[in-house]
Amino acid sequence: MNLHEYQSKELFELYNLPVSKRGLITKLSDIDEAIEKIDFSNGCVAKVQAHTGGRGKVGGVQLCKTKEEIEKFVNNWLGKKIVTNQTDDQGLPVNIISIDELASIEAELYMSLIVDRADKCVSMIVSRAGGMNIEEVAETNPEKILKVKFQNGHKIDKDQLLKVCSKLEFNSEQSKQFHEIVEGCKKLFLEKDLSLLEINPLVITSEGDLHCLDAKINVDENALYRQEDILSMRDSSQEDEREYQAKKHDLSYVSLDGNIGCMVNGAGLAMGTMDTIKLYNGEPANFLDVGGTATKERVGEALKLILSDQNVKGILVNIFGGIVRCDLIAQGIIGAINEIEVNVPIVVRLQGNMSNEGKELLNSSGLNVIGEDSLMEASQKIVELVK
Repeated sequence: MNLHEYQSKELFELYNLPVSKRGLITKLSDIDEAIEKIDFSNGCVAKVQAHTGGRGKVGGVQLCKTKEEIEKFVNNWLGKKIVTNQTDDQGLPVNIISIDELASIEAELYMSLIVDRADKCVSMIVSRAGGMNIEEVAETNPEKILKVKFQNGHKIDKDQLLKVCSKLEFNSEQSKQFHEIVEGCKKLFLEKDLSLLEINPLVITSEGDLHCLDAKINVDENALYRQEDILSMRDSSQEDEREYQAKKHDLSYVSLDGNIGCMVNGAGLAMGTMDTIKLYNGEPANFLDVGGTATKERVGEALKLILSDQNVKGILVNIFGGIVRCDLIAQGIIGAINEIEVNVPIVVRLQGNMSNEGKELLNSSGLNVIGEDSLMEASQKIVELVK
């Protein structure tokens, strides 16, 4: 789960990390109140709040020196959509704009904490090359990337940290501030179950202090059950609507660009199903795993979810009954078709636990559902019908 920049900075403040004061704008009348929350003597930075990077490249971040410039920025963006190189062509809605107090900048650095799966620990990545895409730095100047692993109970090796401070050319006071920032970030990362914490840029101000000018946080979705305060920050408007609805029903769903809807139980079988559709020159419209313990209710919701995609011209259901009973899957399909209007072909392949009973239910339902015994035949059939 992603957080907005302003939400990330609110968490930073809870852990005593240095961030700029800010005011939030959700409607034009909020501007005066937002300005009062910052030192506006030299202006501010207006920032579109959306779950995407690259906002500045498309005008979503702007220096505003007067109230009129803020009003113009708000009128240009609020209620609109922002499209960046990290979004699709539809972009993301802009419902919030923050105005941040200005900071005088001498240098821009990069810092992040990540879950390092290769080394089974949390790792910190830092670089003198901040304010730009860190992937580009890693590709063109890998020697500028420094990495510190937090191992042995997530402890920080002080000697290693001193070496990092030396390479980052910090003086003694900056080294002390950096150590405090690292400790605060590590504590935030662990206590809030984060998968990514990024500060880009971490700046050195003209006064010589370290300051978190930007903030990006990703939270581990599997830990949200114990992070109620974080869960309350979720902005569903920034997520694919179908993917958001799928989470409500414990469905694993990812939107794709094709026209053949897929409903499968098991992630591996789902991947194999999509591959087989591609083998016959078809294009999957989604990845959808209803799970190994799918109920007829969940199957019904899954079918409705697939049909909510206007690009879907046909549906392939591929169920292997291990724990799940194929007759319950069939009941869910029949119930969903009877509840909503279905005007696309549906091919169903049932194998395993109670599959014969499931096929009998479908065959006697009077519905336009085509049954196939093998995945190859089912995939070929749905591609033919869609074409």
